[in-house]
Amino acid sequence: MTGFTPTPGFYAARLARPGAVLAPMAGYSDAPMRQLAAEQGALWTVSEMISARGLMGGGDTEKLNLGRPYPGEQERVVQLFGAESDVLAGAVARAEAWFQPAAIDLNMGCPVPKIRGKGGACLLQTPEVAYELVSAMRQATRLDVSAKIRLGWDHDRSVEVAQGLEAAGAALITVHGRTSAQRYTGQADWEAIARVAASVRVPVVGSGDILTPAQARERQRMGVAAVMIGRGSVGNPWIFRALVSGQDDLPDAYTRARTALRHAELQTRFYDDDTGRLTLRPLRKVLPQYLPDYPDLRDDLVQVVTVEDVRRVLQPLLDGAADGPDAGSDRAAITVTPNGYTVSHS
Repeated sequence: MTGFTPTPGFYAARLARPGAVLAPMAGYSDAPMRQLAAEQGALWTVSEMISARGLMGGGDTEKLNLGRPYPGEQERVVQLFGAESDVLAGAVARAEAWFQPAAIDLNMGCPVPKIRGKGGACLLQTPEVAYELVSAMRQATRLDVSAKIRLGWDHDRSVEVAQGLEAAGAALITVHGRTSAQRYTGQADWEAIARVAASVRVPVVGSGDILTPAQARERQRMGVAAVMIGRGSVGNPWIFRALVSGQDDLPDAYTRARTALRHAELQTRFYDDDTGRLTLRPLRKVLPQYLPDYPDLRDDLVQVVTVEDVRRVLQPLLDGAADGPDAGSDRAAITVTPNGYTVSHS
């Protein structure tokens, strides 16, 4: 597999530019989504987390979709999870050989119960183990190694953990502003993230509850090197462009519909699966988010199987019948009729 050769100090080089980072999101941040985010100016993107033991178990190959890059993909970090130094060190070497990442990240933040005892946020209960893991990973590669943490398991000990990770050789630390016990409830604590950023010399990236460019800018002023965006980028890769250019307006509906269709095309090309099982079914939860102002499209978008299905549903917008490039309104009301979609402006 071919790929680009990252330069030393990948994170430092990328952080010299304006922008934000695409978060690792299971079931979302696959190669097609990463490609769209990168095109819009994401500083870097992070893969869905990959089991280190799975990589070393012999059952997977360089065709593993979680780590496999899109052809020509660059600025992509591969995220691993695990709890054993030797396994993670081996997985780092294998991921580097198979997937040509720009850097390697250790997941210390996933609170999902099924990975308890196997890594993720569990490492926040035994941070000394995490330090050994990062050290072993550093010795296995010349690439930057980073870690993504939460504030703690059930209480905030993020400063302590971050300082230990820095001493172990982490080149960058990403902090999600909740404890593992909180899962995704409540509000992310950005004051805690700011304390971490002030306590270490390595760059700190902040994560949590960033849905708009204005929120991203506000959070970045709290002293972090950059912000990481997850949910706010789903169906909205332009959030990365906004943070590079300062232009916050969403594209018109024609452009958003065309990008939704292109996402489906990229998905089909990457997974190369005629059944649709691996391709557009997982994308059903994403496509409606490109066009939240057209709720009447949702029922059809969540049932698509092929690219042609997507094109058929979006055809009124792709034809410019609503607010295409030359239209004067960016919000048209769409109602379903027996013969298809009728578009009227309000």
